[in-house]
Amino acid sequence: MGKYRDIFSLSFLVLFNILFILPACCASNDTITPSQPLKVGQTLISAGQIFELGFFSPDNSSGLYVGIWYKIGPDRRIVWVANKGNALLASDLASRLIISSDGNLKVEDGKQNSVWSTNASVSSNSFIAVLQDDGNFILKDNLLGATLWESFSDPSDTLVATMPLGCCSRSGQKLFLTAWQSENDPAPGKFVVGLSDDKPAQLFTWNGTKPYWRSGPWAGWKFIGAVVKDYGYGNEASLTQNNQRGTPSLTFTLFNKPYISNLVISPTGVMKVMHKEGQNEPWKVHWAAIQTPCDVYGACGPFSACSSSGSPTCECLKGFFPLSNEEWSKGNWTSGCLRRTELICTTNSSNLTSKASKPDGFWKLIQMKLPDHHLFLYNEDAQGCSQWCLSNCSCLAYAYPDGIGCMVWVTELVDIRQLSYGGEDLYLRVANSELGVKRRYTEVIISCVAIAVGFLLVVSICRVQRWKAKRRVMHTDTHLNEQNSETRNWCTIKGFRKNCRVVGLLLSGTTREDIKEGPASARGSSSELSMIDINVIKIATNNFSEANKLGEGGFGAVYKGKLEDGQQIAVKRLSSHAGQGMEEFKNEVILVSKLQHRNLVRLLGCCIQGLEKIVILEYLKNRSLDTFLFDRTKRLELDWAKRFSIIQGIARGLLYLHRDSCLRIIHRDLKASNILLDDDMNPKISDFGLARTFRVTQELANTRRVVGTFGYMSPEYAMSGQFSEKSDVYSFGVLLLEIVSSKKNTGFGYHEKYLNLLGCAWQLWNECKALELLDQSLADSCTPTEVKRCIQIGLLCVQDHAADRPTMSNVVLMLSSSESEMELPQPRQPTFTFQNLQESDRFQSAIRLCNGSINEISISMVQGR
Repeated sequence: MGKYRDIFSLSFLVLFNILFILPACCASNDTITPSQPLKVGQTLISAGQIFELGFFSPDNSSGLYVGIWYKIGPDRRIVWVANKGNALLASDLASRLIISSDGNLKVEDGKQNSVWSTNASVSSNSFIAVLQDDGNFILKDNLLGATLWESFSDPSDTLVATMPLGCCSRSGQKLFLTAWQSENDPAPGKFVVGLSDDKPAQLFTWNGTKPYWRSGPWAGWKFIGAVVKDYGYGNEASLTQNNQRGTPSLTFTLFNKPYISNLVISPTGVMKVMHKEGQNEPWKVHWAAIQTPCDVYGACGPFSACSSSGSPTCECLKGFFPLSNEEWSKGNWTSGCLRRTELICTTNSSNLTSKASKPDGFWKLIQMKLPDHHLFLYNEDAQGCSQWCLSNCSCLAYAYPDGIGCMVWVTELVDIRQLSYGGEDLYLRVANSELGVKRRYTEVIISCVAIAVGFLLVVSICRVQRWKAKRRVMHTDTHLNEQNSETRNWCTIKGFRKNCRVVGLLLSGTTREDIKEGPASARGSSSELSMIDINVIKIATNNFSEANKLGEGGFGAVYKGKLEDGQQIAVKRLSSHAGQGMEEFKNEVILVSKLQHRNLVRLLGCCIQGLEKIVILEYLKNRSLDTFLFDRTKRLELDWAKRFSIIQGIARGLLYLHRDSCLRIIHRDLKASNILLDDDMNPKISDFGLARTFRVTQELANTRRVVGTFGYMSPEYAMSGQFSEKSDVYSFGVLLLEIVSSKKNTGFGYHEKYLNLLGCAWQLWNECKALELLDQSLADSCTPTEVKRCIQIGLLCVQDHAADRPTMSNVVLMLSSSESEMELPQPRQPTFTFQNLQESDRFQSAIRLCNGSINEISISMVQGR
C-alpha cells in the first residue's frame, strides 16, 4: 500500500510541475522580473514572435545598447533603444537589464553602475516588465496590473503601428521621434519629428529648432501638403485631438499590417515609411518626405512658390517681385519676394487715385501646398471665409480645403509649393491692377492669333504666285534664266539647294509625300542633304529589324543599314511615343547639315514621310564612348594615349561649335553616350536634338524647359534654366573625369562618403592624391603629369560659377600645353560633392535634387525626354 502511495505522490508532483511550473517558465520568455534580469546574450521575444529585446552593437561600433527590433525576417531592424545617449562597452559582457529595488528598469554595466533608468514613480513592491506584440515594452504593477512606464512614452527614431506621436507621455511631455546621430550611432541626432500645436495639426521635421519639412494640415484622412500619390491614407493613419491637454495624437497603421510597417526618421533628416510584404521579404521604402529641393521648408522664401518641375525652381507669386535679383540669378531664392503694388487697405485713402481706389481682389492658385502659419476659422463657410479675408486688412490669403474649412493667413506666406497632383486652391490677395493683367493677356492672344492668320494668308498668296512664276520661267530661254538667276530662291546656290528644300519642308509642315526626289544613289556631295524615300530605308534596315538595332534613347531607336551602293548608314528613327519631338528633329536636320568638322558626326540625309521622321547619319562601327568606358572588359582597349586623343578631339569639336562654325551652337546634352567613335577611335560629337544657336554677341540665355542628362548639367542650368557655352564646358569637365577614371559621375560607388565622381575627384585633388582617380588599368600606359593636368582641367570646368570656368578655346590650349609652358589656376570645390554638406541650405537642396537619379536617364524639369 505504501508503494502505491509513493507512486501517487510522485505522479502528483510531476503533474503539478507540468501544470504550473512549466507555463511560468514559458511565460518568462517575454518578461523580466526582479529575480530574473536580462543579461548579454539573452533576449526577450514577444508572445507572437514579432518583436525581440536584448543587447546589440551596431555595425562598426564599439558601443553596446539595449534595444527592440523586429523578430520577423532575417534582417534586424531596430525600432527602440534604451541607453541611446550613454553606450556600454561592447566588451562589457557582465552588463544587465534589471528591475531594481526601487521598482524601476535599469541598464547596468559590469560594475553595477546605472547608465539608463525609467525613473517611474512607483508605490508597489511587485513588478514585471513585458515585451508586447505591438513592440511596446511596459513596466507594470504585477498585483494591480497598472502600467507604470512604457517604451512608447520614450520614442527613438521609429514610429511603429499603434504607437502615438504628439500627445503625450505619462509625465505630460509631448512625444517626438529623434533621429540617430549616424547609421551606426543611436545617440540623439539633430533631426526631430513631431506634431505642431496648430489646429488642424501639422507633421513637422525639425533640424534642431528650425523647421526642415512640413506635411501641411491634417484633413481627416491625410496631410494635405504631403505629396502622396494615393488619394488618402484610409485606415493607415489617424489623428485625434486630446481633450484634456488640447494637443493632437497621431497613430500609424500602414496597410492594416502593423507588424510589417513603420515610420522612421533617418540621420540625414529624411522621413520614410518602410514596409515589408512578407516575413522573409526585405524592407522597402514606400514613401519619403525629402525627395526634391521643394520638400525643404521655405526653400523659396516668403511670397514665392517652389516647383520641382519648373525652371527656375522658385517663382514669385502673382503681384510680387524678387527681393534680390542678384541672389536669384545665382539660384539662391531664400530672400523671397516683395509686393509690387500696395493693397488698397494699406494705402492712405486721401492719396488714392480713382484707378487705385478699386478694391483688392483674389488671384486663384491651384494644386498648391498651402503656406505655413495659418489661422483656422471653424465657424465660417466658403463664402464667409472669402468675405472675412477681404474685410480684414491684415488677411493676405485664404483657402477652404475639404475636411478642414476656412483657413486664413495674416503673416508672410512661406513654404508654398506647386504640386504635380493633389494640392489645394489658394486665394491670394492682390491689388486690383494686378487682376487686369489676365484680361490684357487675353487681348494679346487674340491679337497674335489674328496676326498669325493674316500672315498665313499672305504666305499662301505668295506661294501661289511663286508657283505661277515658276511655270513661266520653265518656258523662257537660257539667257533669260541667267539674267534672272539672282532673283530666284537663294537655295539654288550649289551645296545648299537640297538643304533649303528640307528646311522649307520642316518649317512649312510639308511632308515627303508632297515632293518627288531622285533615288538615294543620287545623293549630293557632303555639303548637301538628301531626302531619302522610306522604302529605301526599310530595305537598308531589313524593315527596321531587331537584328539591325544598335540602341535606343529618348528620341527612339537607331538601326544599322546598308544602301544599294554598299554604303553603311545609321538610321535614327523618331518614335511617336518619344520624349523628343518635331523641334528636336528640326534642330538635328537644320544644324548638323550645316556643320562640317572631323569631330562632329556627319548627317547624310533625312526622311519625312507620313508619321515617319528619320535622320540618316554616317555609320561608326565602334558606336559610343560609354560602351567602352563603363565596360570592365572593353575599357582595356582604351589605353591612355587613346583616351587623351579622345579628350582632345571632343574639346576641338566643342570649340568648333562655340566659336569656329558659321553658327554659334550650345550642345546642351554632351555625355559619353553622345560621343561616337570611328574606326580609329576618333571621337565625333552627336545628337544635336537639344542644341541651341546663339548670336555672336550673345553670352547667356534662359529657358523654362530644362532638358538634358542628369549628372552632366551645370548647376545654373539645372536650377534656374540659364545656359551658355559654359554649360557645355561643365558637361565636358564631367566627361573628362569619367574618361580618366572609367567611372560614371552618378551611380558612383567609389566610397560611401562621396556623393559622385566630382566629390571623389575634388577630395583626392585636395589631398594631393589625384592619381588615385585614374583607372588602374592605365597605370603602365599613362604619363602621370598629363593625367594630373587633365584632372585639374576637369575640376576647373565643373566649378560652381560659370564665370570661373574656362572657355573651350582655353581648354584646348591647356590640353596642348605642358606644365612648363602654361601654369593652370587652382580649381574651386564644386557644388555636388559630399553627402554630408549639412551646413548650407543651398547644398542640401542640390543634394536632394541629385539623390535617387540614374546617370543614363535624360530628364527634363518640365518635360521628360
